[in-house]
Amino acid sequence: MDFGLSSEQEAIVDSIKALMEKFGDDFWLEHDKTGEYPEDFYQEVAKGGWLGMTMPEEFGGSNLGVQEAALMMMTIAEGGGMSAASAVHINIFGPHPIVKFGTQEQKQRWLPPLIQGKQKTCFGVTEANAGLDTTRIETFAKRDGENYIVNGQKIWTTTAQQADKIMLLVRTTPREECEKPHDGISLFYTDMNPNHVEIKEIDKMGRKCVNSNMTFYDNLPVPKEDLIGEEGKGFRYILHSLNPERILLAAESVGMGRSALARATQYAKDREVFGRPIGMNQSVQHPLAENWVELEAAYLSIMHAASLYDSGKDCGAHANGAKYFAAEAGFKACQQAVMTHGGMGYAKEYHVERLMREAMLPRLAPVSQNMVLNFISTNKLGLPRSY
Repeated sequence: MDFGLSSEQEAIVDSIKALMEKFGDDFWLEHDKTGEYPEDFYQEVAKGGWLGMTMPEEFGGSNLGVQEAALMMMTIAEGGGMSAASAVHINIFGPHPIVKFGTQEQKQRWLPPLIQGKQKTCFGVTEANAGLDTTRIETFAKRDGENYIVNGQKIWTTTAQQADKIMLLVRTTPREECEKPHDGISLFYTDMNPNHVEIKEIDKMGRKCVNSNMTFYDNLPVPKEDLIGEEGKGFRYILHSLNPERILLAAESVGMGRSALARATQYAKDREVFGRPIGMNQSVQHPLAENWVELEAAYLSIMHAASLYDSGKDCGAHANGAKYFAAEAGFKACQQAVMTHGGMGYAKEYHVERLMREAMLPRLAPVSQNMVLNFISTNKLGLPRSY
């Protein structure tokens, strides 16, 4: 088994590193303070053709796999944290239902503007009253002639303030009228019409420059041409983007962890107390060495899951497992970086406190760590379902 990168993969990492050098620590610290969306960074990524990395070549993409996407997102997060990664994350996994289930006309209409950075999209799935039980979403689309009329609300809709489009999961048949709970759910890709969509930002712990929002839909008209695939099968369609999302989020966690570890290591070399560098003390050395071991193990887990996905094999447990382990390893490395800096770790100028705040996110989303363990318990260990 070859664990090395191909020349093409190495070129991707080198190119993204060069891109990230244009957007240094001061850039991300300023955006963390102001909350301004990093539009110039987004457009630089689009200019390089990276937004279409996993999309078909015929629409302007590169048709590469999740392995390559994971390496890209890992490198972006290592350079700019979750703020940088989240600014482009949706483009890498979000449009996959369009690629797999959209018509040729829909792909031609929707994919090129996304790839070129001319349009932005967001993801409308989660609802406050449903949480992780997606079958209980209440946002409803009622057929009205050539349109559907959508009413309801979503929560944690990232970049809704910048988005021109939304990948919107809604019910088209009430749950109680369906044979199975996941039936009667449909997937649309449609306009974020400001006349019918109200957006309220959620003030949150970290990643301030990439907004998270509650979105309210009041008689939003959606043309029937914006329905992806068949009505009532949207839940099945959205599943095809979940495993790649978990893999990419895991990669971003490792990227942040590596950044934090590098900062902590350098500080331990430079900082002198009692006449010698604090890095001479094993109580400082050993936690950092443990971080390195865990981040390397997480990286291998990610690449294994991505390899399974790219080869068309079942990767559900491995994608979830990689997300779980990488989220823990990344957060632990960021936390240890703050501790290594001592009091200065609490100061924004050293950047590790921002990384620690942002590293909390992969432990919570898009699925909680406990739900990952539930999935593995039932699907890999054969234990009875607890919920």
